[in-house]
Amino acid sequence: MTDALLVFSTVDGHTREICGRLKDILADAGHRVTMAELTADSAPDPEGFGLVVIGASIRYGRHRPEVAEFIERHAGLLQQRPVAFFSVNAVARKPARRTAETNPYVRKFVAGLSWAPAVIEIFGGRIDYPSYRFFDRTMIRLIMWMTGGPTDPTATVDFTDWDQVDAFGRRLAAMAS
Repeated sequence: MTDALLVFSTVDGHTREICGRLKDILADAGHRVTMAELTADSAPDPEGFGLVVIGASIRYGRHRPEVAEFIERHAGLLQQRPVAFFSVNAVARKPARRTAETNPYVRKFVAGLSWAPAVIEIFGGRIDYPSYRFFDRTMIRLIMWMTGGPTDPTATVDFTDWDQVDAFGRRLAAMAS
């Protein structure tokens, strides 16, 4: 049994939901799991965990700064244990954009770090127009219109391939063993 840390940054809560699913898979495999949100004011200490999983969503083409700050602060420790990183973004609604090599946001993010995770997974995100403020709804609709995505302002569209999430969870469980 391994102590696993699932640390995440989320804008609208979807990355938290994915972490919850991963937590259940790891717990079912017999691992002890701690889930913690990265915020500008708090970040967990990964010391003492045998597996660290970092999840981050993207808004307007960027991961939130606290994700890179967490990674840079703990880069030495992260190099000493199994670590996985996953990104959640609407670009990954297209299967061809779900790899570290083909997802421009993840490529740029990892290139800016002094440490690179050995395991990277990319999930399609969720567009939830009704929950967005006017500015975000308008900007995301414009981006979706430009890229051929959904633009109905009353729609909530989940692009997450939950089978992919489950397979990633099983891979994490095997890494932790």
